[in-house]
Amino acid sequence: MNIEQVIKSNVKMNVATKTVINISYTSRFLEESFLEILKPFDLTSQQFNVLRILRGQKGNPANLSTIQERMVDRNSNTTRLIDKLIKKDLVTRRVCASNRRKIELFITKQGLALLTTLDPITQNNNTTITSALDAEELEQLNNLLDKIRTFKEN
Repeated sequence: MNIEQVIKSNVKMNVATKTVINISYTSRFLEESFLEILKPFDLTSQQFNVLRILRGQKGNPANLSTIQERMVDRNSNTTRLIDKLIKKDLVTRRVCASNRRKIELFITKQGLALLTTLDPITQNNNTTITSALDAEELEQLNNLLDKIRTFKEN
């Protein structure tokens, strides 16, 4: 089903508008699918993203600015996200020994275990969602999406 049918539009759109609407609609579709996976684990996609960032530190501390730089959703209130993850015992926070003004963040064993549980579930979801495309088409789609974002850089 094409995007005009999905949004029940009978107005002819120019291709740029159609593309932006299609990407926006598809993005929301992907987000909703992912949220269904996270719901039983009482996690938001932003919290999941923070956990993955901290896991990627491989035991080294991260600070708020590191996490904010790497977030997919940069509009998130990172401090509030961290506080919620600490309450769930998925993240710890401590004062840096060498610079008392610096706060260091670490993923806990429970956080790592949760990601270990979620990894195959999210991978399976990603594989299922993209199953209509072959490997070459997926590469092409990624290249095109990367190219769209370059307008900000020019």
